[in-house]
Amino acid sequence: MQESTVLAVGRRKTASAVIRLTPGTGNIVVNGKPLEKYFGHAAIVREIRRPLAASGVEGKFDISCNAKGGGYTGQSGAITLGISRALAKYDETLRPVLKKEGLLTRDPRMVERKKYGMVKARKRYQFSKR
Repeated sequence: MQESTVLAVGRRKTASAVIRLTPGTGNIVVNGKPLEKYFGHAAIVREIRRPLAASGVEGKFDISCNAKGGGYTGQSGAITLGISRALAKYDETLRPVLKKEGLLTRDPRMVERKKYGMVKARKRYQFSKR
């Protein structure tokens, strides 16, 4: 591995992503596929590119992501956090900018567990008076 390669981990819900950040031309690859091909939704692609746009380094890094677990929303959130952490590790001066945008905070929301005697976590079975 080269000196300038930075590794970082991002997590969201039950998904986790390992990010490899190297100086380059701006290619983003997720699980061996181009970013746009892996996710497909423009809004998700825009959200993943947000840390790069906020720090003003778009097109300066090649990013390789290995995402697993969860669905596409969780994986995209994990990748976003991982990219933000990798950028902060690469250049400490970008940290305040990313922190102000809220990109370095892990989203703590998880799925609430199902309780016994209920249909779902909070939904109850239908009540019958008679």
